[in-house]
Amino acid sequence: MTSPLRNPTPALHDRAMDNLRFIRDTMERAGSFTAVPGWGQVAIGVTAFAAAWLAARQPTPLAWLVVWLAEGLLALAIGAATLARKARVVNSSLLTGPGRRFGLSFLPPMVVGGLLTFALYFAGAQRLIPPTWLLLYGTGIITGGAFSVRIVPVMGMAFLALGTGALFAPQSFGDWFLAAGFGGLHVVFGMIIARRHGG
Repeated sequence: MTSPLRNPTPALHDRAMDNLRFIRDTMERAGSFTAVPGWGQVAIGVTAFAAAWLAARQPTPLAWLVVWLAEGLLALAIGAATLARKARVVNSSLLTGPGRRFGLSFLPPMVVGGLLTFALYFAGAQRLIPPTWLLLYGTGIITGGAFSVRIVPVMGMAFLALGTGALFAPQSFGDWFLAAGFGGLHVVFGMIIARRHGG
């Protein structure tokens, strides 16, 4: 005959495991995404300075756009590589919890920025491309930064301020604003993130 005390043990163990899973999931949902790569941001800033210098010397709007699109692809590669590396170092997942929410919040403004780039170019409104990039990038940083460390949304607000200035500035200032944003802000905030949040 089985003792009545032996039956509750598996149920108690299952309940404890369910509670541990709930606690882990709750902590993951409440946590912040700390794998933002500070040194990667610095590297992106340096390449953006080079792109601004090169783009300003292009003879046609199409050549100018090609330089900045190439810079965007380079920045994406640098960002993805350094993001994955830092996520491994800090043992943070990019596909679950705060990392996933960061990505899902950051991505829509970037897609909209890409679509508007081509719409503005073919409409002959190239003057609006730099402020559009700065404003939508800032928006993506702020929305994604809601799941990250505090300095990230602050960086997004700085991009919004710069994009607002670019919106009302003469077209000839476009590369200066892009250099200040994608170059200067990335370098400054990237160094802060690297020093305060581990690389």
